[in-house]
Amino acid sequence: MKVLLTGGRGMLGRTLTREWRDFEVIPTDLPEADITDPAGFDAVIKKHRPDAVVHCAAMTAVDKCETSAEIAYRLNAFGTANVAAACHRNGVRLVAISTDYVFDGFSDLAYNEFDRADGGATVYGKSKFAGEEAVRRHAPNHVIARISWLYGAGGPSFVHTMRKLADGSRPELKVIADQVGNPTCALAVAHELHEILLRPQLVGTFHMTCEGEASWYEFACEIFAQMEIKQKVTPCRTDEYPLPAPRPANSRLDKMMLRLAGLPPMPHWKDALREFIALEWPHN
Repeated sequence: MKVLLTGGRGMLGRTLTREWRDFEVIPTDLPEADITDPAGFDAVIKKHRPDAVVHCAAMTAVDKCETSAEIAYRLNAFGTANVAAACHRNGVRLVAISTDYVFDGFSDLAYNEFDRADGGATVYGKSKFAGEEAVRRHAPNHVIARISWLYGAGGPSFVHTMRKLADGSRPELKVIADQVGNPTCALAVAHELHEILLRPQLVGTFHMTCEGEASWYEFACEIFAQMEIKQKVTPCRTDEYPLPAPRPANSRLDKMMLRLAGLPPMPHWKDALREFIALEWPHN
């Protein structure tokens, strides 16, 4: 199978390129593939003639999206619409990566794929939801994969940041404890997306976060415990660290569609973290 990636130099794109050894993977990024150039991206599809496109390219800097809204919509909505339309015109299956930020984050329960999404309260979430809607409208043969709290080889990620901050120079780290989500390893996403690509009959929206849940504080504590790093961590509240973009209090995603489709479950986040640390820092 020939798979073309957009955003191929990003953290998830790099992981997919490395892990999918049984596929012919074509990682693309700027300047060779500009998703905001409709004719240009159509030419990329015609040149490579892939069986599927996995669309990872996006503006994911949540706070920068708030201050550069037009750029966010250009990449996350307009760019995604171009990718979707090109895939449909050329008979190519599309797998588009999305985010938990399409939900408002106020629910007390984990969001499943049938819960109402509207983009939430951030420009990032609204622009990504607009991209989802463009995929549904322009590329019927699609899968939308929502992920959150992602970390992977080389970073940047929360795991890498915590390890860097725990360099012995800080007697205490304050980490937010009132936001809850599913810490998710890019390796686990790669394995689940691989299963999706092997099943061309599947369409629709799938949540692909690791099982189990944690706050950022609990995530940090587990990182240090698994790395055997002695670092004092103190829980704090979101309002102690105001940011341009509000963070959802609840980022938990339920994987109902994986269960309905009979796909393998995602691993528990603590197990995935353990595997990742062993690979990323083998001599830790």
